[in-house]
Parts: sequence; structure tokens; C-alpha cells
Amino acid sequence: MIAELECVVLDCPDPRELAGFYASLLGGEVDRPDRRWECDAEWSTLHTPGGLVLAFQRVAGYRPPRWPGQEVPQQFHLDFGVTDQERAHEEVLAAGALLLGGGDEERGWRVYADPAGHPFCLVGP
Repeated sequence: MIAELECVVLDCPDPRELAGFYASLLGGEVDRPDRRWECDAEWSTLHTPGGLVLAFQRVAGYRPPRWPGQEVPQQFHLDFGVTDQERAHEEVLAAGALLLGGGDEERGWRVYADPAGHPFCLVGP
């Protein structure tokens, strides 16, 4: 092993807002003190209950991905496992997500965008 993953960083126009959105999905603590970085208007973090850290950095002139097209490519997306697809669907919409595609009902996934436009999937059992 060469390295250990410390966090996943998402570009966005408003780091604290996006950290709050993901906290509503995953739980955890927004901007918990951490020796590795300073949280401010340019950088916000979410320490999830499972130990993963998501970080959010402000980017001037941010352009959200355009799923499914590639004019502004998504470059990556996040998959979140859920036990109740319908309940999770309603909750992420209430938190500010936008449904992008119904996905594959047979395999149990749907595609959404977070408030900054990053695609993510809810994957059912």
C-alpha cells in the first residue's frame, strides 16, 4: 500500500451549504476540527459516522456537470446504498437533490444531482 484515502473533495460554489446537504443524507459532523485543514468560506468538511470524510472547496466560476451529456463531464459520481428506495428518494428531494434519471429499477438505482450539480446514485438492496 502506498497511501491511505483521507477524503474525497468536491468542487462547488458554496462549501458549507454542500456539506450540510451531504450531512442530511449521511449524518455526521460538519466542519469538525481536524489538524489536516482549516475550515472557512473556501473549504468545508463532513466527517461521516462511518469514518469517511467528504470535503468541499469553493471554485470561482464553478460549472456543474451536465448528466448524462459530456459537454461538462461529471468526471466521477458517488453511490449511496439505501435500504428503502422510496423513503430515501423523498428524503433526498426534500434535502435539495434533483432527480436526473430513474435509473434501472430492476437493479435498484436512481440518479440525482446535489445542490451544486454533482451526480450521485441511490442504490437499493
